[in-house]
Amino acid sequence: MIKQKPNGSGGPASRSFLDDNRDFERWLRRQCKVVEPDLDEKHKKMKDDPFVFLRATFFRWANCIEALCPDLSRAPRVLSVGDTHIENFGTWRDAEGRLVWGVNDFDEAANIAYPFDLVRLATSARLAPKAKKKKVRAMTHVGNGDAAKSILDGYRKGLEHPRPSLLDEDASWMRTYVACTDKERDEFWDDVEKYRRKGRPLPPPPPVAAALRRNLPHNASFDHFATRAAGAGSLGRPRFLAIANWSGGQVVREAKALVPSAWDWAHRQQGKPRFLTLARGPFRAPDPHLVVERQSGFVIRRIAPDSRKINLGDHANMRLELDLLNVMGFDLGAVHAATGASAKIAADLKKRDNDWLHAAAKAAAAFVEEDFKEWGRQG
Repeated sequence: MIKQKPNGSGGPASRSFLDDNRDFERWLRRQCKVVEPDLDEKHKKMKDDPFVFLRATFFRWANCIEALCPDLSRAPRVLSVGDTHIENFGTWRDAEGRLVWGVNDFDEAANIAYPFDLVRLATSARLAPKAKKKKVRAMTHVGNGDAAKSILDGYRKGLEHPRPSLLDEDASWMRTYVACTDKERDEFWDDVEKYRRKGRPLPPPPPVAAALRRNLPHNASFDHFATRAAGAGSLGRPRFLAIANWSGGQVVREAKALVPSAWDWAHRQQGKPRFLTLARGPFRAPDPHLVVERQSGFVIRRIAPDSRKINLGDHANMRLELDLLNVMGFDLGAVHAATGASAKIAADLKKRDNDWLHAAAKAAAAFVEEDFKEWGRQG
């Protein structure tokens, strides 16, 4: 099922990482006005460790994973997250003000064989440098095989009984892992103040500025535009902030350039962003502030201490519990169930042995680590 990295075979995985990186960035510059200093920062971050490298290089994954795992590439295809990893989950408030947790970035959504979302998630758990995996109330340490089994168990449950994870109801136990601390709140508003002190940058292009203003609360007093660099894989895409005052406090909206999935780049096909199709799927409690402005080509979202990605690597004592991996798998199952392919996926899963996800993640992680070493040899 798993192939080693080809050597001179002429397939996608035989190309050097440097070739793919150069070609992808050339393509990206045709999709949006790349912020070159942010792209330089991405190149530096890619040398941090294999996990950050994985996050930053979905384009490489998209170009090589099918050759690496050819058996999985023949599985049913569904509209998938694509860039699935343990830090592509976060919190937001739904239309009822409920705190919700789940996948919160669908930049790379594309029609992909369903196993690859699972493989990428398991690979990211395997490569996470600061996360210690343990089983709650039972074991102090587990291996990568247990992590893969936990993800797959959650995925099956999500396919069968899809629903959102509400942190005030059925998923209240997760608050320990994802609730915003006082320190994190202070850091968030400190960052907003830093954006303010940077001075007045060039304003966003008129359509983006109009979109940001349009998505502020009614009667908000606009204060300031700013630029922002964030993420790993999306570093280099322009991001703009609108900071305003409303009802006694500050509110912030972010606009991020939205481009076709790197999966489309890798497969030499014309694509279009599919962000909202998954973000507003039938088994989600969607963020009402998350909108795609077609005219500007930007996705607009509310950013706040309680509406953010959960970065498991921020704190040295953060533990990546099997229970948390299980609900990550569950949320993926719910995302895939929304495509109407649950029966086909379940039938395909029954044909696979118990170790397929662990084996695929092991091979994928080794491939990523080789690319990471290649990148690290650059000056």
